[in-house]
Amino acid sequence: MQADAATFPGMNPAAPSLATLIPLAVLLAACGGDALPPPAPPPAIAPQTALAVPAGQMILAELPASVVQPPGARAAVATPFAGLVQSVHVQPGQAVRQGQLLAVLISREAAGLATERAQAEQRRRLAAAEAARLAELARAGVVAGSRADAAASASAEAGIAATAARQLAGQAGVGSDGRIRLVAPIAGRVVSMAIDAGAAVDGNTAPIIIEREGSRWLALAIPERLAGAVRPGLNVRTAAGQTGRLETVAGAIDPATRGFAARARLDDAGPALVSGRLLRLTISAPAPAGAVAVPAAAISNDNGRDLVFVKGASGFALRPVTRIGSGDPAVITAGLKAGERVATSNLPELRAAAQP
Repeated sequence: MQADAATFPGMNPAAPSLATLIPLAVLLAACGGDALPPPAPPPAIAPQTALAVPAGQMILAELPASVVQPPGARAAVATPFAGLVQSVHVQPGQAVRQGQLLAVLISREAAGLATERAQAEQRRRLAAAEAARLAELARAGVVAGSRADAAASASAEAGIAATAARQLAGQAGVGSDGRIRLVAPIAGRVVSMAIDAGAAVDGNTAPIIIEREGSRWLALAIPERLAGAVRPGLNVRTAAGQTGRLETVAGAIDPATRGFAARARLDDAGPALVSGRLLRLTISAPAPAGAVAVPAAAISNDNGRDLVFVKGASGFALRPVTRIGSGDPAVITAGLKAGERVATSNLPELRAAAQP
């Protein structure tokens, strides 16, 4: 330390050395008097926007629905008399055509009915032959004309009886051999089969049920909150795009579902649906006059209030609106005019920027 003092007169031996001061001087020179650059401003919010347009329809509700069959789409095939099942020709789930043979039964009553039909037909033939013979004799003057008239009347009565016996046997499906043939009254699919070969039937049941394939009818329950708003004639649409109309709405609440039972029918343009299928159904109604529609993404909610960000000359302004219905697009009846542009994205950022 004394050698340093001798080399640099006047230096305090306790002062920092030159080697220590040089890096500090370099650091100070580097900083100089220049200030750090200011932080970069946050990027401007540029949300996607949409134009408010006049609303044509508003969505009232989106509800679950099930495919059901309309009246007349199911037919029960009954056994007219007690007897035994001789043979079964179809299975559950099988598609059948109208008039197709389903099963053959053996019955004592059916055999008796076949006998009566055969006897009535024989009497008709005999009476017709007798009437023709007497008519010929009457024309030849051999017998009185009254006898020919009486024979003609008896032939007519025999014909009526034979027709009645034939119709009765035909309605019961009884053939000339006395067996009952159960046939499909409609084209469709066998949904229930409660008989088998060799089983006894009592004549008071319908062991086979056939249902038409496909349907355009839907069953649904209208929530209590929509009472009065949902009525027959409103438009409906499935998630697949099939359209239709609401046909009926019950006037009383179903205690089990706490809703109003309703039925809708889809248009014939789309395919028929499988009975029992579940799907989502959207119900819509005409929007009020002056209402506008915007994407549902444009709506934000603050303590129960519906709000939108409307684009103006100086940016986006938060504005309360009155929305009715549900779904997308959102229908607004107050607070927004057709032609105004609203933000449909970055709503949280816009709200944060709008805070004082």
